[in-house]
Amino acid sequence: MLMHRSQQLKRLPLPLLPLFAALAFLAACGPRVTQISEDQLTFLKKQQEDSLIQKTVYRPGSKDPYEKGKSGGTWRNNLTNELKTFNPVVAVYDAESAGITDNLSSYLLDYDPYKKQWKPLAASSYEVFVNEASGTMDVIFTLRDDLYWTTLADPSKKVKVTSDDVVFWYNQIVGDPAFQHSGYAGQFVQTPDGKKKHIDMEKIDERRFALHYPRVVAMPELSSNMNFGPRYIFEDAKKKGGVEGVLNLWTVNTDPRTIPSMGPYFIESNKPGVQVTLARNLNYWRTDDYGQKMPYIQKYETKIIPSRDTEKLKFLAGELDGYGLRPEDLDDMIMKKPRDYTVFYNGPSLGAAFISWNQNPRNLGPTFVKWFSNTTFRQAMSCFFNRDRVVREVYRGLAEPDLSFFAKANPYYEPSIKQQFTYDPDRGKQLLTQIGIKPNSAGLMQDSDGNPISYDLTVPVENNLDIDIATVYADELKKVGIKLNVRPIQFQKIVESLTKGYDWQSIMISVGSNYFPTQGDNVWLSSGNLHLWNPLQPKPATAWEAEVDALYWQGYSERDTTKAKKIWDRYQRILLDQMPVMYMVYPLSFSAYLDNWANIRSDTLGAPDFNYVYLKAR
Repeated sequence: MLMHRSQQLKRLPLPLLPLFAALAFLAACGPRVTQISEDQLTFLKKQQEDSLIQKTVYRPGSKDPYEKGKSGGTWRNNLTNELKTFNPVVAVYDAESAGITDNLSSYLLDYDPYKKQWKPLAASSYEVFVNEASGTMDVIFTLRDDLYWTTLADPSKKVKVTSDDVVFWYNQIVGDPAFQHSGYAGQFVQTPDGKKKHIDMEKIDERRFALHYPRVVAMPELSSNMNFGPRYIFEDAKKKGGVEGVLNLWTVNTDPRTIPSMGPYFIESNKPGVQVTLARNLNYWRTDDYGQKMPYIQKYETKIIPSRDTEKLKFLAGELDGYGLRPEDLDDMIMKKPRDYTVFYNGPSLGAAFISWNQNPRNLGPTFVKWFSNTTFRQAMSCFFNRDRVVREVYRGLAEPDLSFFAKANPYYEPSIKQQFTYDPDRGKQLLTQIGIKPNSAGLMQDSDGNPISYDLTVPVENNLDIDIATVYADELKKVGIKLNVRPIQFQKIVESLTKGYDWQSIMISVGSNYFPTQGDNVWLSSGNLHLWNPLQPKPATAWEAEVDALYWQGYSERDTTKAKKIWDRYQRILLDQMPVMYMVYPLSFSAYLDNWANIRSDTLGAPDFNYVYLKAR
C-alpha cells in the first residue's frame, strides 16, 4: 500500500544546544583546544542520543500475556487528511481511508511477529496439502461459525458470513482487473515453464473454501491471507452498475450506520472533513483469556487535523490519547514536567521511504525517459544523495542510513548486501561522464544533446520531513550542476499520477516494508500495477527486470530456506545495483501515550495491540 510519511511512526529529534554547550566548554579550557575531531563529535552526539533514549520507556510487544483489562473508554486520535471513502475497494489506494474500513472486516489469518507464527483469525483453521507428484498445492480454510454482517441501523438483522463472501470477493472484486486492486497480481504465480497461471479459489461448503495453487509455494499463509466485504451488497451493486456501481458504494456521505461490519467496530458517525467515530461491534467474536469481549476500547473518535503542530498541541492539552513524535518534538516533550503522558522508544523503523525515477514512456518526455532508463544515471543520482547529512540535519542524529533492500526483520535480510552507490560526488560525476553528461562552461550539467540536467522531485505536501529531505538533496545536486525542482503535492494526487497519469518525473514515497521477501509483488514484479517506474509491463522491459521476476518466483516456491537464501540474496543485489528505487534512512521511532491507558506496549513490529489497551479506573 502506498503511504505518505505522516502515516508512518513519527521521527525524533536530537537537540543541538547541549552539543554546542559541550563544544563551548572545550574551547574555553585553554588555547590548546582549538577544534574537535570528527570522532569526538560522533562520540558526543552518540552520548546525547543515548541520554535521550534513556529518558524514554522501552516496552515492546512480546510473548508475555497482557494483563486483564475491562471494556469502556473512548480513544481519541487523528488523521492528517480527510477520508476519501468508506468503500474498501476504493480505500486500497488511500491508507487513511483503509485505516477506517479495515475495522469493518477481518483477515483470515494473523501473524505474530514475536512468536513468528501464523494463527487463525476469521478462519478457525486452515490446512496445507502438497502434491509432490504434480507439484501443486491446496490450502483449505474453514471460517469461524460465529461471524455475522450487522449494522448499527438494524443491529437485530444478522447476515451469516460464509465462504460465498470470500469466494465472491476473491474472484469478482480483487480478481477483476477493471478494479486495479493491489491484490490482483498476487492471484497469479509463474510456473516453472515460465507461464503465468491463476490461483483458483473454490467453495467447498458454507464455511470451507480452497485455494488451488498451480505450483508449490514457500509461504501459502502469506499469499492466501485476505480480508473481504459482504457479498450480498457488492454483488448486487456490480450486477446493476458494473465496476462503477461498486466504486460508487459507501462514499463519505453515506449514512455510516447502514454500512455492515463483521469486524471489531462499526462506523457510528461521520462529519466529513471533521471527525469519524467508530463504535465497538458487540457481535464481534473475539474474547480474551477471561471470556471478556474484545477489543476493550468502546469507541474511537478520529479527528481530521492537517497540522502536525496542532496535533501536538491537542495531545499536550489532553485532547488526543497518542502522538507520534517529530524530530523537533522529542527534547521538550521528554523534559516537560509535570506531564500526564509517557514517551516510548519504539526502535528503528522497519522500512524507509525511497526516491524513484519514472522510466515509463506512456506520458513522459523522451529526454526524461532516456535519462531515467539509464542505470548509470540512477547510480550517479544515488552518489549525490547525502544520507549522513539527512540524518544529521533532518532527523537530528536519530536515524541511520538505509543501505539495504529488505527490512531488518525480514528473515532473508543479509547485512553484507548493501548499497554500493553511496554518497560520493566525484564518483557520481565520473558515472555521468560515462553516459555523455558533462558540465558546460557555466558548470551546469548537460547531456550530449545539450539538454540541461534538470528534473522534478514530487513529494507529499502533508509532511515537512519529506520536503526537508528533498531540499537537502536539491542542495547536493546543485553543487554538481544539476537542478532538482522540489514539488510538494497532495498525497492523493500523487497516487493518481502513479496509477493513472504516469506523468511524474521522480518521486519520494513509501510502499511499506518488505517484512517477508514475497511482499509487494505488485511493486517489484514487472507486471505489477505499482511497479512504479514502469507498471503493467506485458513482458519485462529490461533483462534485469526479467531476472528479478524469475528470482521472485523461484524464491516464492522454494521451501528449503538454505536454497531460498541464495535466491533472495541475488534478488536483493540486483535491485540495489539497478537502482529503480533509492532507499534513504531508517528513522528511530518514538511515540507518546496518555497515562490513563493501560496495557500500552510500543514498538515498530505492531505494538501497541489495541485489542488489549484499556482505560484505567479514574
